[in-house]
Amino acid sequence: MDDVIDRIRRAVHTLRPAEARVARAVLDDPDAALTSTVASLAANAEASQASVVRFARALGFSGLPELRIALARELSRRQVELERSDIAEGQINSTDSLADVVTKLAFHEARSIEQTARLIDHADLDTVAHAIAEASQTCAIGVGASGLAAGDLAQKLQRIGLMCQYSPDTHVQLTQAALASPDSVLVAFSFGGSTVEVYRSVKLARARGALTVAVTNAPESPVAKAADIVLLTSAREAQLRAAALASRMAQLAVVDFLFVRVAQLRFDDLESALEATRVAVLEQHRVEG
Repeated sequence: MDDVIDRIRRAVHTLRPAEARVARAVLDDPDAALTSTVASLAANAEASQASVVRFARALGFSGLPELRIALARELSRRQVELERSDIAEGQINSTDSLADVVTKLAFHEARSIEQTARLIDHADLDTVAHAIAEASQTCAIGVGASGLAAGDLAQKLQRIGLMCQYSPDTHVQLTQAALASPDSVLVAFSFGGSTVEVYRSVKLARARGALTVAVTNAPESPVAKAADIVLLTSAREAQLRAAALASRMAQLAVVDFLFVRVAQLRFDDLESALEATRVAVLEQHRVEG
C-alpha cells in the first residue's frame, strides 16, 4: 500500500471542496494532524466535522483515529529513514556540500523506487506483461525525460527478440500510434499525464484497438483517463523539477518490473536471444587490450 501522505496528495484533486480543504490541512502540517480531534481539524480546515469523517473514509479508513495511527507510523518511519541516511528535510540549496547533494538525491531517488514498488498494482502489471509477451509489437511513447524510459523499454524488449518501436520524434510516435492494431500494445510514459502528444498517441492507439498503458504519477490526468490500464509511479519533483530526477527513476523501475516479468513469460526463448545479442554487441565489437 502506498504511504498515507502520498495517498492524500493523489486524492486531493478528486475530493469535494470541503474534504479537499481537510486534505490540504493535513498535508500542510502532518505533525499537527496527529494530535487533532475531528473538531480541531475541521476548524483548522474551515470545514464541517462531517467533512473530516468523509475525508478519512475516502482514503479507506474507518475514521480519523485510524487515519492518525497510519499517519503516525508513516512519520515515524520517515524520521528513521532520514536519520539512517543522515540527511535533513528540505530542498537542495546552495549551501549543501557535494556530499550532501549526493546523499539527498540517493535517498529521494531510492525512496521513489521503493514507493512505486509498493504502489503499483501487481495484477495490472502482470496483465501488461502478458500482453507485451504475446503482442505482434509494442510501441513505447514518451517526451523529454519520459522518453528516456520509453527508449529503455524498447531497447530491453528488443534484446529478447520482441518488436518494440520507439522514436524521440513526436510525429513518428503519433504515426506509430495511428497504425496500431488490436494485437499490439502501446505503453505511454508521462509523469504529469498532460503532455499533448502523449495523450493524442494514446487516444489514437486505443481507437485502433490496441491495449494502451499509461505509466504516470497522476491517476486522474488526461493520459491516465485515456488509457486502458494505468501503472502508477510515486515520485516527488519539488526539487529541480526540470531535471526530472525522481520521476525518471520511478519510470525506469516500472520498465524493469515489466521487462523481467516479460522475460519470465518468454523463458524458453530468453537464453538464445540474450546470447545472440550479447555476441553481436560485445564479442564482435570489443577492443582487445
